[in-house]
Amino acid sequence: MLPAFIKPMLAKLSEPFDSPRFLYEIKWDGTRCLFFIENGKIRLQNRRLNDITYRYPEFWDLPQRLSRDGIVFDGEIVVLKEGKPVFRLLQEREHVKSPVKIKFLSERLPATYFIFDLLYLDGKPLLEKPLRERKKLLKETLPESPFVAESEYILEKGVAFFKQVIALGFEGVMAKDLESPYLPGKRVDFWLKFKPRRKRRCLIVGYLLRPDGTLKSLLVAEPTEKGLIFRGRVASGLTTHLADVLLSRLKKLETSGPPPELKGSGFPKGAIFVRPEIACEVSFQEITNHGQFRAPVLEKVYL
Repeated sequence: MLPAFIKPMLAKLSEPFDSPRFLYEIKWDGTRCLFFIENGKIRLQNRRLNDITYRYPEFWDLPQRLSRDGIVFDGEIVVLKEGKPVFRLLQEREHVKSPVKIKFLSERLPATYFIFDLLYLDGKPLLEKPLRERKKLLKETLPESPFVAESEYILEKGVAFFKQVIALGFEGVMAKDLESPYLPGKRVDFWLKFKPRRKRRCLIVGYLLRPDGTLKSLLVAEPTEKGLIFRGRVASGLTTHLADVLLSRLKKLETSGPPPELKGSGFPKGAIFVRPEIACEVSFQEITNHGQFRAPVLEKVYL
């Protein structure tokens, strides 16, 4: 018997790189889905371990398109428009429960399941086999369906592939170690994701000092429709000359506490707050669940 559920393996963020040990494939902007086929029936499980089989009738006949059973695929459900995933259209599918509307949307906005891994075959686990072998078995097992496709990949040339993928408007690239096992629920260095760095204009709301009194890092906040949102601290990109110039300006703007319009949490111990009058540009990989920039770099200060 197949397990009742499997936590999907997760990826860490990384800068793009080349390696003969890794394969590189498009990072699909959709819903992560583990696809169970057992005794001629299917079951779709999302990242939160919820059963979402009812949402996608276009996949219900897949057991009849396969000569094997006891299968678990890992992949991503997307809704394509002109060959590219559109998350907004997928959300229309995700929020519907009426069987009549589900059937209507499956015809108007058909989903595609991009399969990138094979975890069970004939009821036997493949989790400990290297990705290279799982990929080979996947290609041999893939069902013929207009709604299913293998997530194609290239070898070695991760940097060039990332540039091409981003230029075409996709979300990013996944890099996966060809010799790695599948580790349910784990976020390890075997799987890495490349995403383009984003930039935001922010305001400096405070700073931290080193023991010798020099400027260590800046506290930045982003002006939004909901107010001034704290985005964390940034030190990368802060040159010695810029730090000296900034510190003399910041000392003149010091306040007794955070600006009253500042929202958020996680202010570091020892922070010295200032009036938010100096703007800057910060690049980052993504915004964390706590609302702060991940791997921020100071790109420009408007003095």
